[in-house]
This record gives sequence, structure tokens and C-alpha cells, in this order.
Amino acid sequence: MPGLPIEAVLPQLADALREGAGAVLVAAPGAGKTTRVPLALLEEPWMRGKRMLMLEPRRMAARAAAHYMAGMLGEKAGGTVGYRVRMDSRVGPQTRIEVITEGILTRMLQDDPELADVGLVIFDEFHERSLHADLGLALCLESQQVLRDDLRLLVMSATIEAEPVAELLGGVPVVVSEGRQFPVETRFFPKQLAAERLEAHTTRAIRHALSVEKGDILVFLPGEGEIRRVQRLLGGLDAATVLPLYGALPRAEQDRALMAEETGRRKVVLATSIAETSLTVQGVRVVIDAGLMRVPRFSPSTGMSRLETVAVSRASADQRRGRAGRLGPGVCYRLWSEAFDAGLAPSGKPEIAETDLAPMVLELAAWGAQDPRELRFLDLPPEPAVKQASELLELLGAVDAGGKITAHGRRMAGAGVHPRLAHMVLLAGPLGLGGLACELAALLGDRDVLRWPSADNAEADVTLRLQALRAMASAPAAADGRLSLGAAEIVAAGARAALAEAAQLKRRFGLPAGVSDGGDDERSGLLLAFAYPDRIGMKRRTGGRGAAVGGGGAYQLSGGRGAVLPRMQPLSGAE
Repeated sequence: MPGLPIEAVLPQLADALREGAGAVLVAAPGAGKTTRVPLALLEEPWMRGKRMLMLEPRRMAARAAAHYMAGMLGEKAGGTVGYRVRMDSRVGPQTRIEVITEGILTRMLQDDPELADVGLVIFDEFHERSLHADLGLALCLESQQVLRDDLRLLVMSATIEAEPVAELLGGVPVVVSEGRQFPVETRFFPKQLAAERLEAHTTRAIRHALSVEKGDILVFLPGEGEIRRVQRLLGGLDAATVLPLYGALPRAEQDRALMAEETGRRKVVLATSIAETSLTVQGVRVVIDAGLMRVPRFSPSTGMSRLETVAVSRASADQRRGRAGRLGPGVCYRLWSEAFDAGLAPSGKPEIAETDLAPMVLELAAWGAQDPRELRFLDLPPEPAVKQASELLELLGAVDAGGKITAHGRRMAGAGVHPRLAHMVLLAGPLGLGGLACELAALLGDRDVLRWPSADNAEADVTLRLQALRAMASAPAAADGRLSLGAAEIVAAGARAALAEAAQLKRRFGLPAGVSDGGDDERSGLLLAFAYPDRIGMKRRTGGRGAAVGGGGAYQLSGGRGAVLPRMQPLSGAE
């Protein structure tokens, strides 16, 4: 594909990898690194008889890159170029470039630490600094040092500070490519009133842009909920088609959002940060950025994670802005003030600094490392989070007091779910509850399958989610429209994904297919106690009257902390 800026540096990159064990490629958005570099390196002499792995941070990006490269070769995905992501893969005996999501690499390394038939591992969009990317790179570096000195590693990014990464890889060369970027005008579009809600503010900006700008519009919002609410506020636009874009959407709807409308009609794509890198949304000339994103934050003191809505970093804001300049001069509306813009953090924190480390510590134990400092990480994980993760794994029987993995822990590491959930499924099998445990694991490991009228109406009872799965399994056609469960609406895409995840877990553990009958709350409670032995609660009482603290449901947890269920929750009266 001639004309891409990356073409100018491909000889330099090939020389660097021919002469050494790695390189760092810094290429601006639009340079063509994701789809051009793997194909250009495939016929290098050191790749003879070898496969290439390229890691992408998201499933949608992995599939899109594989399909695009396969198309460039006149093939379909699964031939020379394939992909492997959670719940989906297209690879064949002739596949030499395999685009994968980051957790897949960890599994490959655990199964074959040498990566014997792999010549090159590419870490694309490394600036996102996911936990799996940091862990995968650390494991690859040890494999390269101890087992495979001929294994090449290539780190690619648009915005990362290159020198620390190059030093981590052993002082490898840094190759820099300019992007194919047209000028983008930045316009600040702050709230008119401090009380203006995000959705109303965003809708006002979209209507304004439709009236004064040309081309399709890409809108960045923090999550699926905001996307749905903005979609409702826009209603049926005469001027454009409104399309959502987020990870849980069915693939056909994702593809429609990425492609130009066949009718030539303008489109407005409402997206999460999934569209920030790797993916190209055709036809975009205008970006509207709400300036927010959702990130998981873990508290070692409570042992619990929560999603927080935070301001984007300058690096992310600039990535988003650049999406308007791929096809020609563009415009970016930032829904904040110039004063707020001046205070944006330069970059986001790596996930390893803020997330639950139990899965990573278990993978390290399976690798044979009892301490993260035994490996080369760009940023070491915080010690309190490592300590909390190690204590949890010991409580679950995954590691011994010295941090060495047990036989039970090794089975947990191969399960592909959080250690808590893997522990639950393994203990459930001998009790004849393996199928139910897989369904609970699928429900607890991803987004909620129920949508409530408001947060105040949402119920915490997991048995309602099990009922939603059974309703989806028994009436899949009805769920293409709307399927309700009491006050809640079943999220069809989420319920289908949970059913598929449960089915895959059942196959992995050799359990019968099909949805379990559900049984009673007691069996579900027993299984949840296996997964969360530190979160079993007993109702607190005060005074001599036995009243619950706060008038709602206040509980003492087995791990030593307290918890409260709001009064409107049906479970708040449970003992």
C-alpha cells in the first residue's frame, strides 16, 4: 500500500531487527504502522519458517487489523493473516501473522515459554499500558534472555516516551515515523451552565456541529450508559444516522459504525475510548470529545475494584483530536474550557499501578516467579497491591506461604478467569454444581446483563442475573427486541456474551453443555462464598433492640471490614 508515511522508515526498521533483538517504533496516528509493518517484515530472512504475533489492546482492533491485512493480500482472515481473541478466532495451518489480544500471549507463554515457532512479537499501541501488555513484555524479555536469544521484540506506539522502553529492551534502536495528519482546528465548547448534564451538553455540541461542519462526526463518551442517553436525546435526526460503538456491541453493529454509510448519508458515531487508537472510523472530519473515560481502580485496603470516571490525559485528548485529521482538514470540539485544558495530565497511569493484581501475581507464580522484581517491568507494581494479591491467593489455596504455586493454583491459572472465579468453579465440580458455577463466573466477570430505570432501582441480587440468562437461553428471538425481568430490561448483547462465556468455561472444565436449572439461592450463595470467602457478611445490630445500623442493611464481613446495603435493596433485610 504505497503512500503511507511508515513506508519511509521500513528499511531502517528492518535493519534494526535484522541486526538486533528488538526495536521501538514511534509512529504518529495515520502512519500505517498497525497494518503495514507486519506485512513488510514477514519475508525477512530471520522470519523464515516462523510465525509473527501482534498484540492489540482490544478485540475489535485485533479483528479489524487482521481483516484489513488479509484484504491487502487478497485473502480472508484465517489464511496468511489470522486473529485470536477471547471467544473468537480465525487461524489456520497457513497463518503466519496472528493478531491477538494481550491475555492470549500470556497463555501462549505459559504453555510454551520458548515461543518456539515465533520469530517476532509486536506490542502495538503500547502507550495504553494495559496490565497484560506489561506482563506479556516482561515474560517475553525473560524468554528472550534465557531461552530464545533469536526472538525479536518490537514495541510500537504513537505517544509513548521511547527511551525508557528502548532501555528496558536492552538499549535497542528507536525508529521514528511522521504520521499522515491534516491540520485539525481545536474549538473549546464548555458548558453553558455548571449544572448542564454531560448528555445534554454533548447533544448540544452534536447539533451545532451538524449545522456548521461537513463530514461524519465521531463523539467520545465515557461509557455505554452515556452513549444510550445521548442517542435517546438526539432522537431521529434528519441530517445523519446515529450509531453506537463500544466493546459489548454485536460485531455487525461495530462494523457498521466503522464503515461509511452506503447511502452516502452522514453519520454520528457515539464511541467509548475503544475508538481512540487502532480503529479507523471511515469518513470522520469532526471529533467531539467529552474529555472523560472509565478506568478500573483497585483499593488494596478493601480488596475491591470499582470503575471511576476520570478526565482524559493530554496524550489521550490529542489521540482523539487526531481522528479528525485522517482524511483532510478537520475540527475537534473539546467540551471543556481552555483553562481546564491547560491542567490536563500529560499521560494516564499504567494499569499496573491501579488495578487488581491477583491475576498477574498468579501468572507470575505459574511462571516460577514469587516476586515481580524478578522480572523486567517498565513500572514495578505497587507493593501494597502485590501483598494484598498474594494474601488472597494464599487464602484461595493457589499459592503456599512462600508464594509458590500449588497444583490447585496451576489449574486456576489455566482457567482464563479471575482467580476467585476459577477457585469457585474448581470447588463446584465435585459438588455437581460446575455448570451453575460457570454461569456465575460469566456473570461476575463482565458487565451487568440487566439495565435498570435508574441507579436507585438497581438490585444487587445475583439470582436475578441468573434468571436473565435463562430467559435469554429460552427466548433468544424475543431478546432481539426487548425482554424484561421485573423492573429491569435484559441487555441482550451482554446476556448473549455471558451465555457464550459460560459455555466456553464448561467446555474448558469438561462440564455438560446447556444452561443449568438454577436451583435455589442457597446453592448460589455457597458458590459465591467459595469465590469471596473474605466477603461473607453477618448483619450488625446496635442497642438492645436489634436494629440495623443506619436503618438499612449494615454487615460485618468475614475479612474484617464493614459493608452497607441501601434500605431500598430487597437483600438489605437478610441476616
